[in-house]
Amino acid sequence: MSTATAEALPPGYKVKPWSPPDKITGAMLVEATQTLNEQLRLRTLPIGMKLFETPEEMDKIKGLRRPTEGYKFTMCQMVTQSRWHGFTLGITVDNTRGGNCGGVIGLNHPGEGFLSGDHMNGVWFGNKEAARQHQATMPRVPHGRYNGLVVAPLRSARLDPPDVCLFYGTPGQMIYFINGLQFHRYKRYDFTVTGESACSDSWGRALSTRQTSLSLPCYAERRYGGVADDELLMACPPDEFLRAVEGMNQLAKNGLRYPFPPFSPQVDPAAGMAKSYG
Repeated sequence: MSTATAEALPPGYKVKPWSPPDKITGAMLVEATQTLNEQLRLRTLPIGMKLFETPEEMDKIKGLRRPTEGYKFTMCQMVTQSRWHGFTLGITVDNTRGGNCGGVIGLNHPGEGFLSGDHMNGVWFGNKEAARQHQATMPRVPHGRYNGLVVAPLRSARLDPPDVCLFYGTPGQMIYFINGLQFHRYKRYDFTVTGESACSDSWGRALSTRQTSLSLPCYAERRYGGVADDELLMACPPDEFLRAVEGMNQLAKNGLRYPFPPFSPQVDPAAGMAKSYG
């Protein structure tokens, strides 16, 4: 740390080492979510997502809502109902549109119509081989183990804990979250871009690999899920969520806060850079 940076910090300030707790609870995520909202000023609620092997196990979740019988939604619609309206929603394959929607989270086999490339050939792709490759490389939860999924706001602690945590934000909010992730333990993050069916890059990838996953929401998420034009989607395991929030706390103590105060492109940046880069 440079002398200029150290002088801007409180006397005796030291960065404390941090490691994830042995057991992560819903209550911990409630507290972290409050801090995340204070730091980033998110528009909508951070949510959790958890897979269940049986619907009966899923139905034990407090305050669970189930879609009206006969109604089918896309996964991005269900996610939006939770992040916009605060719903705790439980679904089975009967509540999804099937195909890729249920297939990404492992509730059903996508079907040969999708996997062969037939369904997207001539629409999203100019030939069947491109459509087939799109399906072949898409991150998915393996089919066969899980038969239910619940989404719920993290503030409710109803998923104790969830498999993954998710939130929508702007590019500026996302890079600050990633900076928080890297504060205590540096790691270069690489993210996937599937294109259409981008839910596979967010909750599909995070659920199947437990890796932190940032995605560019696709046409379907924006048309049916109401995702705003400037929104990205972050999905990560609970330990990474806690790590990022703690890292953001440390960045804020160092004077590096969101939203980023502009310095002007026509001013010598020496004074600002001395404190943040040294």
